[in-house]
Amino acid sequence: MTPKAINPESLGAPKGYSHGVLGPEGGRVLYVAGQPGWDAAESGPAPGFAEQFARALDRVLVVVREAGGRPEDVARMTVYVTDLDAYRAALEPLGRVWRARFDRRYPAMAMVQVTGLVDEGAVVEIEATAVIGGTP
Repeated sequence: MTPKAINPESLGAPKGYSHGVLGPEGGRVLYVAGQPGWDAAESGPAPGFAEQFARALDRVLVVVREAGGRPEDVARMTVYVTDLDAYRAALEPLGRVWRARFDRRYPAMAMVQVTGLVDEGAVVEIEATAVIGGTP
């Protein structure tokens, strides 16, 4: 069973996230540490925003799959960005990146603009919580 989106009508329709996500009973909770879109130890110039977003999502999913989960088990994400304007400017390619990994399913999400990330050149980092297994 996968987590269920909870979107109270009184809060209006969410766009690009769910208001809440209810994990299946008896599921195991996996907390995924912040996964950067760029590792300062890599060589060459840091990639652009959309590519870093894709890389950070892929790293989250590596952890989820290692724990026996699937993309649809991701119940919550916090996306940290260094430039909210760059995020907004990249919405179209970000949508393609998202749908390639999660289709049209959205976890409960928060977007946070920060002044910097640990890895020099990183412009996005994503942490997540997944609920793996369980019953309805």
